[in-house]
Amino acid sequence: MSNKKSSGNIKGFFLISIILLFVFSLGFFPLIFAWKTLLIFISFNQLWHFLILPFFIYIGIIITIFFQVLISGIVIHVFNIKYKPGLFKYSINDKMAFRWIVVCALYTPIRKILEIFPMGIKNTYYRFLGMKLGENSLVGGVIKDPCLTDIGDNVTMGEYAIIYGHIHNYEKGTITMDSVKIGNNCIIGAGSIIMPGAILEDDVKLAAGAVVTKGQILKKGKTYGGIPAKEIKKRKKKQ
Repeated sequence: MSNKKSSGNIKGFFLISIILLFVFSLGFFPLIFAWKTLLIFISFNQLWHFLILPFFIYIGIIITIFFQVLISGIVIHVFNIKYKPGLFKYSINDKMAFRWIVVCALYTPIRKILEIFPMGIKNTYYRFLGMKLGENSLVGGVIKDPCLTDIGDNVTMGEYAIIYGHIHNYEKGTITMDSVKIGNNCIIGAGSIIMPGAILEDDVKLAAGAVVTKGQILKKGKTYGGIPAKEIKKRKKKQ
């Protein structure tokens, strides 16, 4: 039994390595093509050629980032590499856990790159990954599990805010996945944390640094803050 499990782990890690090698290698082909084309017109045998080289390097970096984002998103979308809510064994041999590992391996480096180089295709990338994202919404924080996240229209998510769609239990060797739903016209303060299964109804305001616990529901039109998040009631003005 142990040998079968070990063999399954090796095959799983090998398959993930092949997927990463294939996807991220494809992202470099446009850069190689652009460089080969550039060499046709510029031989780099004069001083002024080297003076403009840094500009081409910068453009090359942007091209690479753009296609790495685009190709990784397309691969996840086309092959439907998504996972669903539920309690699963945290093992590479589990189908849903395996999908989660693959998505994390492809998505995490891209997510961190996008934090450094903001690009206009960020929302499109999230949609490729299965995230439901409404119109005119600004995602300034971190979405850990796009395919389990639903964000409505006109939502503002502050910087360093985090939305989780999963929880690990290393003691039991399990991973719990649940969807998160954010309604329309919500404001998610900077540095706040939203845990799996949480629901923010329309027009909710979440204060900076607040923590929405697992499965918590924040009611429509109300303001919440604190750890755990509780309704902040307006004080009545004294006459």
